[in-house]
Amino acid sequence: MTKNAKKARKCMGFHATPPLVCMAKKSTAHHQSSVDMRLCARYNGMVGDRVAGKGVCMMDVTVAALTCLVMIASILFFPRVKVGKRQFDTYWMVTLAGALVLLCCGRGRFAAVGQALVADTAVNPLKILVLFMCMTVLSVFLDELGFFRLLASLALRRAGQSQTALFFLLYVTVSVLTVFTSNDIIILSFTPFICYFARNAGIDPIPYLAAEFVSANTWSLALVIGNPTNIYLATAQGVNFLSYMRVMLLPTLGAGAVSLVCLWLTFRRRLKAPLRPTSDAPLPSTDKPQLILGLVHLGVCTLALAVSSYVGVEMWLVSAAAVASLTLCAAVMAVLRRRPARELKAAFARAPFQLVPFLLSMFAIIVVLEREGAVAYLTVFLQSGNSLFLSGVASFLSANLINNIPMCVLFGAALPAGDAGALYATVIGSNLGALLTPVGALAGIMWSGILSRHGHRFGYRDFLRLGATVGLPALAASLVLLWAVL
Repeated sequence: MTKNAKKARKCMGFHATPPLVCMAKKSTAHHQSSVDMRLCARYNGMVGDRVAGKGVCMMDVTVAALTCLVMIASILFFPRVKVGKRQFDTYWMVTLAGALVLLCCGRGRFAAVGQALVADTAVNPLKILVLFMCMTVLSVFLDELGFFRLLASLALRRAGQSQTALFFLLYVTVSVLTVFTSNDIIILSFTPFICYFARNAGIDPIPYLAAEFVSANTWSLALVIGNPTNIYLATAQGVNFLSYMRVMLLPTLGAGAVSLVCLWLTFRRRLKAPLRPTSDAPLPSTDKPQLILGLVHLGVCTLALAVSSYVGVEMWLVSAAAVASLTLCAAVMAVLRRRPARELKAAFARAPFQLVPFLLSMFAIIVVLEREGAVAYLTVFLQSGNSLFLSGVASFLSANLINNIPMCVLFGAALPAGDAGALYATVIGSNLGALLTPVGALAGIMWSGILSRHGHRFGYRDFLRLGATVGLPALAASLVLLWAVL
């Protein structure tokens, strides 16, 4: 035990070594002091609650667990509800109901959540939502202009009649685009296209769909903007754009290389039949002036995010400014060209606004659980061994129990302060966890839905096979390389 831990215990009146501090001894030396102090504080808080007769409220834990279980059931069995002529996703309604129940069952909980929402901190979910929604609008604007379909068509032309060449070209194309946009956008854009060209070419679409899904959820690790879970965890721990990229570049390359090899070994026999000639097929048309406008804004925004921390500007402000500029420029261009700004309007309409009540509800649930001392037990567990590998495996599995966004909100509150290994390992688990079951990420839920609408089935058993043959090797490679980097 460090001197800081002893001082904290002594001044708080504890003379016997508490079990939580004993477990903290196993943490690595470079952050031992901060971990001991944090665990002492949490331990004393929990002991104080028990003395007062409160302890950790099992009703709160039960309500939170039931909320997650019902949310997963809603995703699998009743994903949408129709109200009038509009359809709404049900998963965010379940979490909102669970959050309201918890908030109404205790004194001062609404005030605590309200203070957290207005606090000028990195973990403020409103800032995280602005960043993610703005980056999504920038990407969807390009999709509305046909940019991703154009690149996919070019890859199909380059492949000629070789399915093997097309397989690798598609993997590389999706990987590069995911790095600079978002895995959700790529999956929404490329999945219908793959189903379409596979049907026309008379080939099995599953190898290409699997390659697209794996590459989108692997290369989303590279930059903080690749996945909303990256944004939440990195922002919560105060990690800037370049610091994140420096650490995650090698683990991403390792996970990407391993996943590609595993995919190829899994599907190589199904790629032997030749493709029908497609070189004469016309390329999708695009609006070049608007396409240039969208690419410039996305490129400048990405570069600005990379240097934002060095000039003292928060990332959410950078992304908001980029969307405001795009909106103004697109509106002026529409007026000058005397045509409506259809693509811009569609980009805002396609933004995932359902994530707003979902993330805020999960944030409220975690605030309540942390306030009652329940989250401290997860912190202790993550420090009971090698925090890097424990966090990586635990987040990978937990994402498939409660979905990766709720998992990140929970782990974001529980991660030991200053433990970079645990933070980046949780990022890895939140991305690669999508490969194990359809529940692991919203991307998997959307992907499965698109496949069903096009007459293709990729069920739980198929996901588990993909997770065992591709997901687990990629997880192992990325965690080992992360350990080497840190």
